[in-house]
Amino acid sequence: MEWIDEVFAPTVSQYLTENKLPLRCLLIMDNAPAHPSYLADCSEHDFIQFKFLPPNTTSVLQPMDQQVISNFKKLYTKALFSRCFRVTEETKLTLKEFWKKHFNVFHCITLIDNAWTEVTYRTLNSAWRKLWPQCVTVRDFEGFDAEIVQEIVSMGNSMGLQVNDEDVEELVAEHSEDLTADELVQLHKEQQEQLARGNQLTKRRMGRKLQMSAVM
Repeated sequence: MEWIDEVFAPTVSQYLTENKLPLRCLLIMDNAPAHPSYLADCSEHDFIQFKFLPPNTTSVLQPMDQQVISNFKKLYTKALFSRCFRVTEETKLTLKEFWKKHFNVFHCITLIDNAWTEVTYRTLNSAWRKLWPQCVTVRDFEGFDAEIVQEIVSMGNSMGLQVNDEDVEELVAEHSEDLTADELVQLHKEQQEQLARGNQLTKRRMGRKLQMSAVM
């Protein structure tokens, strides 16, 4: 609800207003544990209509699962391989050294941003072919995906990696399964415990600094 109230609703409202479109929005959601069915009843945004996909149909119907996520992952992998290739070509670093010491969360986020920017209108439009086929103007974009895979394989081979089309497809599909409710709860618990340990460590350090200041 916080995401709907503070992010989704204001952003959609602003977009519709700026483009002089009717204030109407359809939010299609799957049956994940974080998407309770009573959302429609407790939302204060009358212009949003909530629709939930039938159980066990997400992979078949959900627009983002109709090659959008797969296409994005391939574009990210391509961007990652490009960076690896460029760095190892321009420096004396090995792939292992680059991965261990010269690739961090910031680089990852940058590649994610670049990859998402490259997801085309054609891909996003084609994602609706099962829910709203009348709006789909281009249906076949698998050839585009194949080109990306071939580029990844080519760069991988240039860096001395033994990689083929099947390896890339397997890499993209490796994390396709959503986390279960129990896994989400456990992940949240671990994050809270890690945050608590970090706070305790900070307090101990501040305490030592205060003690040293008092002595001095």
